[in-house]
Amino acid sequence: MNGSLGTVRAVVMTALVALLASTAAAIPADAAATAPPLPPASTVALPNEAAPVPPPAAPLSGPVPPHASGPVPSAAPDWTPPLSTRGRYIVDADGNRFKLKSGNWHGASGTWTGTGDREDPANHHAGEKADRIPLGLDRAPMSEIVAGFRELGLNSVRLPFSNEMVHDRRPVADASVAANPALRGRTPLQVYDAVVAALTGAGLAVILNNHTNTTRWCCGVDGNERWNASRADAEWEADWLFMTRRYRHEPRVVGADLYNEVRRSVWDDPNWGLGDRHDWFAASQRVGDRILQEANPALLIVVEGINWTGVPVDGLPHGRPTLEPVQRLSHTLVRSGKLVYSAHFYDYTGPHHTGATGVGETSDNRYRDFGRDELFDVLDRQAFYVSGQAGRHFTAPVWISEFGIGGRDEHGEKPRAWFENFVDHLIARDADFAYWPMVGWHEDREGNGWALLHWDSAGRRIGVFDGDDWRAGAWSRLVAAEGRTGPVPSTDRWSMLGPDHGDFVQSLRMRAAGDWDVGARKAACPDGQRLAGLAHTGGRGLCTDVAARDLWAPDGPYEVVRDERHVRPGGDWASGYTKLQCPTDHFLTGYSVRGAAVSAALCVAARTPLGSGGRTVWFDRGDNRPPEARGGDFAYGRFKGQCADDEYAAGIAYTGRVGSSRTPDALLCRKLG
Repeated sequence: MNGSLGTVRAVVMTALVALLASTAAAIPADAAATAPPLPPASTVALPNEAAPVPPPAAPLSGPVPPHASGPVPSAAPDWTPPLSTRGRYIVDADGNRFKLKSGNWHGASGTWTGTGDREDPANHHAGEKADRIPLGLDRAPMSEIVAGFRELGLNSVRLPFSNEMVHDRRPVADASVAANPALRGRTPLQVYDAVVAALTGAGLAVILNNHTNTTRWCCGVDGNERWNASRADAEWEADWLFMTRRYRHEPRVVGADLYNEVRRSVWDDPNWGLGDRHDWFAASQRVGDRILQEANPALLIVVEGINWTGVPVDGLPHGRPTLEPVQRLSHTLVRSGKLVYSAHFYDYTGPHHTGATGVGETSDNRYRDFGRDELFDVLDRQAFYVSGQAGRHFTAPVWISEFGIGGRDEHGEKPRAWFENFVDHLIARDADFAYWPMVGWHEDREGNGWALLHWDSAGRRIGVFDGDDWRAGAWSRLVAAEGRTGPVPSTDRWSMLGPDHGDFVQSLRMRAAGDWDVGARKAACPDGQRLAGLAHTGGRGLCTDVAARDLWAPDGPYEVVRDERHVRPGGDWASGYTKLQCPTDHFLTGYSVRGAAVSAALCVAARTPLGSGGRTVWFDRGDNRPPEARGGDFAYGRFKGQCADDEYAAGIAYTGRVGSSRTPDALLCRKLG
């Protein structure tokens, strides 16, 4: 027994070393340390409190005056906010493709490595002390930094922050904003406000990114592994509502990137759909819906895949799930056309490699170890399939919101080849991207060479296009690459319903109607969609708007059907089975279950007359779906029934006979008109 315990401890310590030696947010990560204390929960304005605490800091009274070096470039006239999605593409308000060509401006999420004096630059990542604000404001005017982003061909910026920063009322040190004296005396959040104003004023889109809980360098075993590693779920959600409301009136703040690199802590893995407090799928679904319903309905909701699970020791399960779980369980938000998935890739990590070197390193391939074709296959399997397969419940834009590599000091053949190949893959897939990082420091052209723009202590800038940076050619190819442009036509939507552990009501109209089946787990399609398919077990459903968008009558009623009152004499479409059938000219848009058993069918009135008659689609003993059925496998490993694209579901049948769990057995499918 003691020997086994010792082995477990050794394995865990090896895993800890491996995780601390790696990161997917630039250069290998920081050393282990206890996370600094956060403000007490009483400082957080939790939802539904009778007397919420005032915001941590007042917003700036106006934009920060431009520095003497020149104004921020004028706003670009070539896109109109807000942004939304159509299939695999992000589009602007005019329906034109808006490809995210982004960079990360880090610093506000923290650069302290977790050990030693926070005020000593030596204890900050790469010696770059950001003082809880975007890096470089001590060395260059904000206008110059933002102009540099435009020069590099960017149209958007991912702007990390920490939850601790949101509540930090301490003014930043004067030295930290030496090149921007108008920011003296401001709190970190007020400086963040000014940065948002400068970026949006230059026509750039801004995606808010909750990078860390605590203001320290990411991403090891550091108290920031999960969204709730150092904060309660309620506090995390309250912070997101606060931040998205704060910038609601700035239309060029276009997205909320919910959390960065969700990963294993010492003892626990995150998961995708288990329903516990480590369930990243459920947490991101919940806060994404709350942002769209309570704070800012215009925002894109960015959900990153899981960055790491398992113990990184040869022979034990471990790996980087990334977006692979999305194929079996995808998000359906209360507002369609707002979901973007995200993934990160660096050469020194791998699909089963943390990035560790030395102690804790496994024998798994790093991404740089794959040949070009094999690398492309791995990348497609882990992430790019989400945008590469049309007409699925999971189809969405994929934003590679972090990738990067060292510049002038990177001479390795494999890392360089990986970067060239990765850029080629981004171009081939016409992918949205964000380079990490955009801003860094240098002295005499030496320093953290990962950034594309560097400033020294005297304010002298060097950049990727200054003639001695091998990345210049690949970067030029990437930002100038031809891809889809112009209008993107509206596309059919397919959405999964998953009341696995609780309600999954994605209709705003039904949310406003209240609890329509008390005690049951309820599922309802997003407004504008109808139920197209059901699983025999497991409770999953499939919604669509194919062939009939916005079918629900604007002021139409709904009915919760629990019996056979609408089955007409001679119209028994499932003899011997209980049939929950919608009334005439009504269609199924939801259902409820108690345990595994059908509880009720949710029927809503159509805005146009619907077909009658119909056919019975049985799926109690196998799949019964149209040939080449669209929507994808919405209930992996379960029997499924699905109506044809030109049909609507008008009823659910089940049986209560001995041996049955009263699960769905058949659908009544009728022609739309």
